Amino acid sequence: MQSVILVTGAGTGIGKLSAQSLAEAGHIVYASMRDIAGRNNGRAAELRSLAAAKGLQLHPLELDVLSQASADAAAATIIREQGHLDVVVQNAGHLVVGPTEAFTPEEITKVFDTNVLGAQRVNRAVLPYLRRQESGLMLWISSTTTKGGFPPFMGPYGAAKAAMDSLAVTLAYEIARFGIETSIVVPGAFTRGTDHFPSAGQPADAVTAAAYSRYDGVMDQIGERLSALTPDDADPQAVADEIVRIVGLPVGTRPMRSLIDFVGDGAGEVFEVSERVRIDFAKRIGMGDLLEARVRR
Repeated sequence: MQSVILVTGAGTGIGKLSAQSLAEAGHIVYASMRDIAGRNNGRAAELRSLAAAKGLQLHPLELDVLSQASADAAAATIIREQGHLDVVVQNAGHLVVGPTEAFTPEEITKVFDTNVLGAQRVNRAVLPYLRRQESGLMLWISSTTTKGGFPPFMGPYGAAKAAMDSLAVTLAYEIARFGIETSIVVPGAFTRGTDHFPSAGQPADAVTAAAYSRYDGVMDQIGERLSALTPDDADPQAVADEIVRIVGLPVGTRPMRSLIDFVGDGAGEVFEVSERVRIDFAKRIGMGDLLEARVRR
């Protein structure tokens, strides 16, 4: 069945791969990114060219997750053009690396603004439409850093991703009675195939960062070790393929979580326990009906 889909952060990486793969699967996809008339003009043009060449319904869409007005306008555009919205892929995010101490609270606030509050702005833009139509899928791109082992110098990012994941789980209960499903796709580390690490931000406080000189080279060593653990066939396209698979599943059969981890950082084992505990606790407090999306008539 053809779905109308919004993908945030679709200019690069997993977001771009997912938007293209969903469109190639026959869906109507809005690949959103900020400043498509400026810094991302080339990326938007690339998607338009691909759509024209392959006959895809793949539409670049202006959406800056740092702006509620921008998120609202993007959602309104989709509804105006298509009449409904079926799937929202919450993918937009930004990685920062460096000694945690070196990040000012204001810098960490910016990390949360993109990775957590940006998702909330999108929530507030799209959920009124999904609640009104009493159907839809919120599909979140999380990270194994939320439950698995992850290296040092990713503190603000790890904290923000954990917060976003928690927001997704909580929201799943709160929208279930509107018939809106939730799926959380959890990618592991990919050392190639995305711009995630090459485009990572760093703290402006170079003096404090330099105080950690005894750790010089650690991040490079971590990258080398992750690469050594990663099989040759590990490709972020696997995440996009899983998103396509989940979107194509019948309503009511989509998984709450799906892990795509080629490194084996332990997140799978932790999620297995935490999901069992989450389900059991919801049932114990008499809210087992919130574990599945359904409309109360």
